[in-house]
Amino acid sequence: MTLKKILIGIGGVALALTLAACGQSKTSSSQQMANSQVLNLSTTDTISTLDNSAASESVSLTALYATNEGLYRLGNHSKIENALATKTQVSKDGLTYTFNLRQDDKWSDGKPVTARDFVYSWRRTADPKTAANYAYLFNGIKNFSAIQKGKLSPNQLGVAAPSKDQLVVTLSRPVPYFKLLLAFPTFFPEQQSAVNKYGKQYGNNSQDVSNNGPFKVAGWNGTNNTWRLKKNPNYWDKKHVHLSQIKYQVVKSPSTGLNLYNQNKLDVTPLTGTQVANYQNNKGFKKFEGGSMMYLQMNQKRNKALRNVKVRQALSQIINKQALATKVLRDGSTAPKGFVSTNLSRNPKTNADFATDAYVKSGVTYNSSNAKKLWAQGMKEVGQKKLTLTLLSDDTDQAKTTTQYLQDQFEKLPGLTVHIDNVPYKNRLARSSNGNFDLVVSLWGADFADPINFLSLQETNNPTNNGKWSNKAYDKLINASQTTDANHQQARYQDLVNAEKVLMKDQGVIPLYQPSTTELWRPNVHGYVWNPAGMSKGLKSIYLTK
Repeated sequence: MTLKKILIGIGGVALALTLAACGQSKTSSSQQMANSQVLNLSTTDTISTLDNSAASESVSLTALYATNEGLYRLGNHSKIENALATKTQVSKDGLTYTFNLRQDDKWSDGKPVTARDFVYSWRRTADPKTAANYAYLFNGIKNFSAIQKGKLSPNQLGVAAPSKDQLVVTLSRPVPYFKLLLAFPTFFPEQQSAVNKYGKQYGNNSQDVSNNGPFKVAGWNGTNNTWRLKKNPNYWDKKHVHLSQIKYQVVKSPSTGLNLYNQNKLDVTPLTGTQVANYQNNKGFKKFEGGSMMYLQMNQKRNKALRNVKVRQALSQIINKQALATKVLRDGSTAPKGFVSTNLSRNPKTNADFATDAYVKSGVTYNSSNAKKLWAQGMKEVGQKKLTLTLLSDDTDQAKTTTQYLQDQFEKLPGLTVHIDNVPYKNRLARSSNGNFDLVVSLWGADFADPINFLSLQETNNPTNNGKWSNKAYDKLINASQTTDANHQQARYQDLVNAEKVLMKDQGVIPLYQPSTTELWRPNVHGYVWNPAGMSKGLKSIYLTK
């Protein structure tokens, strides 16, 4: 799962950290609706596309959540809720899903949305000619791998429409988190007649596209920095869409955003750094945790010293992660419990947070004296007295602050010299992928709310495992979660817990801090409930009170 490397740079906010307006759809009796239901929001960049198959960055995906809808949407704590699906049947072997669809959903032109629109969309996304960045999420659907390799036609993908109101999906193996995926825009339907009509222009502006969601985009020409979302009169659940309009503007600087908020030109604005400290006692201050992790990869292929577990443990335990989050960054970030973030997934039996169940103290703790002992032992085992490492990261202000802190911490280990290499985001991605680093600061944000989305990254042959850490016990547990235990919820969960423990005990990676979303909201904005892995209900439930 390499796409997140495209989506996220240090200090960036990805879809996994966006707000999900999945709250109540009705106002309480004590709240009086405002006459004007117009919300003013900002975003960090313009929309790149409104094509479900092509979208691969947070601004576009956020727009698609608001303007389109699929089989499911996610509620609080990523609870799966029906959207276009009214009934779902799953075979005992977990390989066949049959969805009955609602009959009152329509496209922008008033034509009904049918099961055939899903079939067309999925085949189009799976077609290697489409070059969809998120096509890999279809892995597990029958024949997808062969289609991607050009061995089979996209028409042979395991999806069919026996009737206009029934969709049948066949998997090649059980995918326990399959329903979670179906709330993601890549799995939304597409209107074939619209795609054919607009051709290469499809999704490149607000005119050449077809929608079936709560809102329609207006005033976006493909490159401009302002646009609007207007209530869609054809949406099946329009009575629960309270906003008449949402105005967006691109605001790249948090300080500019805060100024616009204070001028009543924005209703919500993100906060960073010292802004968090200055506004954390404000009644409009909101903080959301979960869904992403900043971590350090150690290149074991390039540097033999990093193959030693004691050396890796020493590098981890010399870092005061609590101080990094709360005293250095001061942006609402928190110290990590492990590689998988908090607030992502819960124990199906006890409802405990996965990060709590899988917690390994030694993997994230700060212990300077023990770190120096481990370092001495590890360096003796590798036959070295001195070590020079290069620390690779982005060239943003936050990245530079982080690497300077890490350099200071690391060089407390005797004989260790660390050189910082802050480079442009794209360069960092390329060098990381090519293994041209000793240590690299990386960020992962969840595509969906399941621990496997993090843990699969560290499998031996995963292309995102740039540090080349490898552990047979770990690989075996990940494999069991996807095969023998795939249909056994609790057993699969325990496989993933045990895998995280193996990763942390062997210090395969070093979790640095868990980024948080911190924002300032106007008190009359309601309906926000956050999802770590997406904003599946989009903006439909937001409303404004007087």
